[in-house]
Amino acid sequence: MKKLQITFLLLLALTLSACGTTAQPSEKTDQNATNSNTQSSESDTFIYQSENGPVEIPTNPQRVIVLSTFAGNVLSLDVPLVGVDSWSKMNPRYPLEGVEEVTDESLEKIIELEPDLIIGLSNTKNIDKLKEIAPVVTFTYGKLDYLTQHLEIGKLLNKEEEAQKWVDDFKKRAKEAGEEIKAKIGEDATVTVIENFDKELYVFGENWGRGTEILYQEMGLKMPEKVKETALKPGYYQLSLEVLPEFVGDYLVVSKTDDKASSFMESETFKNIPAVKNGQVFVANANEFYFNDPITLEFQLDFFKQSFLGK
Repeated sequence: MKKLQITFLLLLALTLSACGTTAQPSEKTDQNATNSNTQSSESDTFIYQSENGPVEIPTNPQRVIVLSTFAGNVLSLDVPLVGVDSWSKMNPRYPLEGVEEVTDESLEKIIELEPDLIIGLSNTKNIDKLKEIAPVVTFTYGKLDYLTQHLEIGKLLNKEEEAQKWVDDFKKRAKEAGEEIKAKIGEDATVTVIENFDKELYVFGENWGRGTEILYQEMGLKMPEKVKETALKPGYYQLSLEVLPEFVGDYLVVSKTDDKASSFMESETFKNIPAVKNGQVFVANANEFYFNDPITLEFQLDFFKQSFLGK
């Protein structure tokens, strides 16, 4: 379980979809309010107020490295990337041709890439050494909700206006899609999101990628009580195939990894779940479903509109 938690933190996001949001709304508001930037349109740099204090950042970074989770946020704001983590590199939705795969330990490669900004998570290794290469900004995963996180990256990249415009538009479109879906499947219909990861099964709450933010937060669809009891607070919950039917609602979304690890879908236990028997199972490619950045969210929104509404 410890290994899973570490891996998930390096992902996202839910994951991934895809990692849990622990901050209370008041904490997020305070963070957002205090994280103001001091900048000048005539300067090549500005001071970004990060979690760990002020950092001098290029006003228009052109060679960004993302060491975990946020590659899609940066790409969606049309800021050039030169290096990303392995999970981002596997995402077929990200346009990463020519972008190198790096880790927080591949310092020589990072030096060669000559970044002007490095973005990572709070548990990123070698922070002091990385700071000698370029300005470094880290975020604590889950401290901000997924949309506020995008706005914060917008501030960091001097693209706050663009980020806000996308957030406002996305929320509107997701809500409208949710209303259509509920009108079709019923207000009380429940949806479950699961994933097979590292030979185990997991069910997800509302904030660990895998489309959960859209389904539960923006669309307002319901999760089964069993899922709410076990996965809502931590973000995900490990379960066995034998008890899976107890967690599956009227509809089931499967974030599927490789076919070998997805053999559970061929079991009689799985096939006899009512949602499966009723043809109300939607299968997504886990590699493009983990995260909760704008590129992934746009894909997930289209996926759900097609799955539930056929459009």
